[in-house]
Amino acid sequence: MSHADLRILTFNIHKGFSAGNRHFILPRLRDALLDADADILMLQEVQGEHKQHEITQPGWPNCSHAEYIARNHWPHIAYGKNALYNLGHHGNAILSKHPIIRWENINVSALSWASRSLLHGVIRLPNIDQELHIICIHLGLINVERKQQFRILSERIEAHVPDDAPLIIAGDFNDWGEKAEKHFYEHLNLQETHHMLHNSHARTFPAWLPILKMDRVYYRKVKPISCERPRYNLWRRLSDHAPLIAQFEICNSHQKQKVALPA
Repeated sequence: MSHADLRILTFNIHKGFSAGNRHFILPRLRDALLDADADILMLQEVQGEHKQHEITQPGWPNCSHAEYIARNHWPHIAYGKNALYNLGHHGNAILSKHPIIRWENINVSALSWASRSLLHGVIRLPNIDQELHIICIHLGLINVERKQQFRILSERIEAHVPDDAPLIIAGDFNDWGEKAEKHFYEHLNLQETHHMLHNSHARTFPAWLPILKMDRVYYRKVKPISCERPRYNLWRRLSDHAPLIAQFEICNSHQKQKVALPA
């Protein structure tokens, strides 16, 4: 049976600034991502353009942050704006070693002052006949926002992702109350990787003393191998969030497995 091993990293990169916006640290952040060497990066708060920072911040790249991070390592990029303002824009990005054959950015903003989107990409993996669906997401801060965003996400998956297709959803869920789990299981048959392997969600915020369980990696029709929050002191200085790194095995054919409802 043909299979592919896939390493996923999800990370809210805080627009390339350290926590508190004290230092522009995108070059160091890129070095850390290169060392992690994931096959696919699912990034949130990626700066596409900022006209003032281009002038005032030493080391600001002459391209988008997604292009800067991806250069010479992740040849395939999808970037979806979810916040536009006079000086520029930022959003979600998928960076991949494997071809992104199509992608779409879907507006899930529930409030006029809180722009949000989900970035849905479809990736072709070597030795795998089925297309891998990837959704990078950054949900709202308010519970009523997230309820609407869960509904839009469910409708998107039901309409555009075949039931037997491998699917990974990752990002900053802002779901410290852990309300998403029952909805995702009952409506989408999704499981969260860290919860499945360790019986709890990963604590990822704030990065210097992680308490809140904000970042997640959900999956369907793939086999989880590992999911960890890196324990390197380096990551604590690169954003207000800690990243998650998950390893999966994806096969050409899948046997139906009995899935337990998360506790």
